[in-house]
Amino acid sequence: MAVDGPPHGDDDALIGLVRRHPRLLVLTGAGISTDSGIPGYRDADGNWRASTPIQHREFLESHARRQRYWARSMVGWPLMSRALPNDAHRALARLQQAGHVEALVTQNVDGLHQAAGSTGVIELHGSLSSVVCLSCGERHARADIQHELEAANPAIAGLSAVPSADGDAHLEPDDLHGFTVPHCRRCAGIIKPDVVFFGDSVPRDRVAAVHEALQRADALLVVGSSLMVFSGYRFCVAAAQAGKPVVAINLGRTRADPLLTMKIAAPCGATLTRLDAALRNIAA
Repeated sequence: MAVDGPPHGDDDALIGLVRRHPRLLVLTGAGISTDSGIPGYRDADGNWRASTPIQHREFLESHARRQRYWARSMVGWPLMSRALPNDAHRALARLQQAGHVEALVTQNVDGLHQAAGSTGVIELHGSLSSVVCLSCGERHARADIQHELEAANPAIAGLSAVPSADGDAHLEPDDLHGFTVPHCRRCAGIIKPDVVFFGDSVPRDRVAAVHEALQRADALLVVGSSLMVFSGYRFCVAAAQAGKPVVAINLGRTRADPLLTMKIAAPCGATLTRLDAALRNIAA
């Protein structure tokens, strides 16, 4: 028996909903950054496009896994560091400046919302721009770590590979035993990107900040996320329980489809750009 999907929406329906619910909590995912050249994790059905990302525990417990992670990250970092905001990021920044965004929460770690001009962004999963020592807490700029990686591993430096999500790359050299992983300059401890790996937990203060913003907001707008991980999905559940509309702009299936008030199956950039333009025309 077929199961009905969420109500399909269009530009007019979205504009009307935002006019009735002017304070939006916006939650973004990987789909908003694909037009910036950063691949997403999942396909339209919410399945992994390739191998699953590294798990938090295996990064901590296995030197070989850290070698693999840093080798792939070294090759993938140039794409991340050169990525620029796209129309979707810029439209959200304008919507925030116009007072339509109560808070902007992102599951992405690319910093493109801030580069587009958004402020007060809650980075649910952290940021790839920073690396932290797990022993002493010292922080290092990811760009500086890249120089160290390339200097210590010249055989891989400059190698091209198919890019993957979050600065990863599909690099599978036969033997990484000689790959030199970076260490903390202060204490020589293990360092990792200051991001929440799969299997780890989002810091409680970030979760609390999003729930507080949701209480102030009139509706939740999800942009470019399948919501397959609980860290973002939980806010859809909370919004629905509070009786607040949950709207998604996403080209594929989402975990929250049964909870959605409306779903716009259209590209993020074009949809948000039209929403911003329409609201500005109304206000003029």
